[in-house]
Amino acid sequence: MTPGIRTARLLLTPYTPDDEEAFVALFQDVRVSRWLGDGPSTEAEDRALFGRVFTKVYAQGLFDVWAVREGGRVVGHAEIKPTQESGGHEIVYALAPEAWARGLGTELVGALVGHGFGPLGLSDVYATVAAENAPSLALLGRAAFRHVRDVREADGSTTRLLVRSRGD
Repeated sequence: MTPGIRTARLLLTPYTPDDEEAFVALFQDVRVSRWLGDGPSTEAEDRALFGRVFTKVYAQGLFDVWAVREGGRVVGHAEIKPTQESGGHEIVYALAPEAWARGLGTELVGALVGHGFGPLGLSDVYATVAAENAPSLALLGRAAFRHVRDVREADGSTTRLLVRSRGD
């Protein structure tokens, strides 16, 4: 069961069915979705993804997925999950544009890393970021993540694999 996590300004909670519209709005915003997975999806695909959070991820206890709330409103999405690319657990995060440039990303990444090192008992926490996503790379650099390697994607783009180790 995905636990709740509180930071100074954020509350990470498991999604509820009432969060569907906020989830879809976040993932349909191309300023956000351009950096997630394979990029923007259709609304129907995002609704199906939201459904799988309940029918697959939560139902099977696969990994932790949260709605990121500020003042009771969903302002983002977060995950920590095992990935083949990293060979360990990777954090995934997204904030709505109205939540940008206010230090919330720093709080969110800190909470995810803390969950990885604390309750999950990990020695390393990974992140993958598009090489062109300068704001996210800068955020992870401030959070003591270091570059491991570049991954060449099928479409010719480059993804950076980063890691933060316990004690960094």
